[in-house]
Amino acid sequence: MIRARLALAAILLALMAGATCDAGGEPVVGPESPTPAPVIAPVAAETVAAVIPRPTARPEPSPPPAPTATPEPSPTPTRPPVTDPTPSPTASPTPTPAPQATAATAPSPTATTAVTPTPATPPSASPTPTPVPEPTPTPSPAPTPAPTAAPAPTPTPSPTPTPSPTPTPAPPPLRGLTADVVVGGLVRPVYAGHAGDGSGRLFVIEKEGRIRIVANGQLAPDPFLDITGIVSSRANERGLLGSAFHPDYAANGRFFVFYTQLGGATVVAEYRVSADPERADPESGRVLLTQAQPFANHNGGMLAFGPDGMLYVALGDGGAAGDPQNHGQRLDTWLGTLLRLDVSEPGVYRVPSDNPFVGVADARGEIWAYGLRNPWRFSFDRATGDLYIADVGQNLYEEIDFAPASSPGGENYGWKLMEGFSCFVEGSPQCNSLRFTDPIAVYGRDAGCSVTGGYVYRGSAHPALAGAYVFGDYCSGNVWTLRRDAAGAWQMALQGEVDARITSFGEDEAGELYITDDAGRLLRLRAVT
Repeated sequence: MIRARLALAAILLALMAGATCDAGGEPVVGPESPTPAPVIAPVAAETVAAVIPRPTARPEPSPPPAPTATPEPSPTPTRPPVTDPTPSPTASPTPTPAPQATAATAPSPTATTAVTPTPATPPSASPTPTPVPEPTPTPSPAPTPAPTAAPAPTPTPSPTPTPSPTPTPAPPPLRGLTADVVVGGLVRPVYAGHAGDGSGRLFVIEKEGRIRIVANGQLAPDPFLDITGIVSSRANERGLLGSAFHPDYAANGRFFVFYTQLGGATVVAEYRVSADPERADPESGRVLLTQAQPFANHNGGMLAFGPDGMLYVALGDGGAAGDPQNHGQRLDTWLGTLLRLDVSEPGVYRVPSDNPFVGVADARGEIWAYGLRNPWRFSFDRATGDLYIADVGQNLYEEIDFAPASSPGGENYGWKLMEGFSCFVEGSPQCNSLRFTDPIAVYGRDAGCSVTGGYVYRGSAHPALAGAYVFGDYCSGNVWTLRRDAAGAWQMALQGEVDARITSFGEDEAGELYITDDAGRLLRLRAVT
């Protein structure tokens, strides 16, 4: 009997040992055995549970902390074949569905300086009271000596508490942007700026060849400058397109203009104010440079002085669709570039010796950056010196390009090989090359058709807008802000839609922002909080 029982037990043990794996070698999980289960490390339990549910009868081990989710990068859009004609700042092409507006992640976060915490000052100790002397016995005829009264302790004044500093209230949250009309009655205004002379005046460019003055909310009846007789403005992207006042204008009266001459070439010229501060001398013009234009569009047109005192000039790629002459990737032409000129001497310019392509074979020394299609407005942050460029796209994407104040120049922004983050020339091995400087923000044709560059807000009227780069779209009237977050990534936010065809943004001496409307108005930008 005992032998039979032992044989039966052996048979049962053999059957149990043979049932632990299936034919594929994977563990088979069956009903829980009444035998105490072995201890399983939490990580192993979590790994198994990701594939096979745990039995409900067994208490689950505490899971390890969940890893922090890392946001996935936005996919690089794939560009279909180009078929649409070149959009211009005034022509609204048939919208093509495109991805929503996206902002790029900065290649590296903005460096921050570690701050060593100052050791906290220990609280002041309570004042120590003056010790009370022991009573001194005085001889007396009385049988019992009476103690001399102890002097009262001298009170020590309590320290005067230092009032806590009143915390600076945080600015109200920005809930959007809108615009208010300052003046009307302008003829196709394309830019507004100031002279930096303390007068508070705004100088508004009319495309036909006039500069008008707006002072105290009133449009002066006579133009500051009228050169309509030498300006060609019949093509939509030609005319008087830009102006910049010398940083020392209050003393020297010098300013510069960018226009299309009657033959179609681009001209940068210098003028002077007359004895009347409300009128420039139209006979004082001196041409600094001339660039032939092979087509009537993509003339660029912005002028601005940088924080280094140099004059920067933006030129488009020469026009037509797709940059047929490949100007954007060439250094032997000014077309498709941003120039940097030394205009310290009246009537002439010099090439700064520290320009990035000085001495490079077959390169124009005036070039500061290249790879641009039609840079329609650029600006320098008056607080940091950083450079922002709005570059009008071909068929799919509008972009904002950037260079920090520390840049030595030489950026290649990619056109015509790249449009936004997308490869424009299909199959080119040079697409997505490390030699290109990617845009910091891009939006598609669902949001607009022609980007108009703006400014970083440094005014005081709208604290919620402080430090934000503001830009818009000519076709849709959309206005966005662009900022870096704490990690250094650019964040682009739609702030509203203004009822205007935004030809340009402008900045007054106080840092307040304006919009010029193709319909003939000057608008003041206002934050909604």
